[in-house]
Amino acid sequence: MKNRVQKISPNLWFDHQAEEAAQHYVSIFKNSGIERFTRYGAERNDHSPFAEGAIMTVEFQLEGQHFVALNGGPHFKFNEAISFIVHCDSQEEMDYYWEKLAEGGDEKAQVCGWLKDKFGVSWQIVPANLNEMITDPDPAKSERVMKALLQTKSKIDMQTLQQAYEG
Repeated sequence: MKNRVQKISPNLWFDHQAEEAAQHYVSIFKNSGIERFTRYGAERNDHSPFAEGAIMTVEFQLEGQHFVALNGGPHFKFNEAISFIVHCDSQEEMDYYWEKLAEGGDEKAQVCGWLKDKFGVSWQIVPANLNEMITDPDPAKSERVMKALLQTKSKIDMQTLQQAYEG
């Protein structure tokens, strides 16, 4: 029986850091690993800046989520239009992911629990129950949480959000 392919897989375009980025991400997240590499062959695109045998893609998993990292050259850059959300159960877990992913990243891009890592990829480090709080049927609760969230200058403090939620 063939391995089942994940229906949707994020494909991340890097200039030339696909392997470095994949190794970095799997070192941060548990239950993660590199799956396989593909290399540029002799029949590569004439516009490719990569030599035959250079790594073209790295397939990896983070917490069971399949990703592909592509060495595609300098044509495209990441921006905040796409981000990955990391749902955390504790402040300790949020602090861990924030520290590891923000290291070497753009400090000016750190606001409201968002950060940009050293590769330019955007991440949101949030409490696992954030969606429940901001969609609470009691508009006073959800508005207090949103106000507290929007006043956050960098990483989120779970206690501050919980206090806002409780009033």
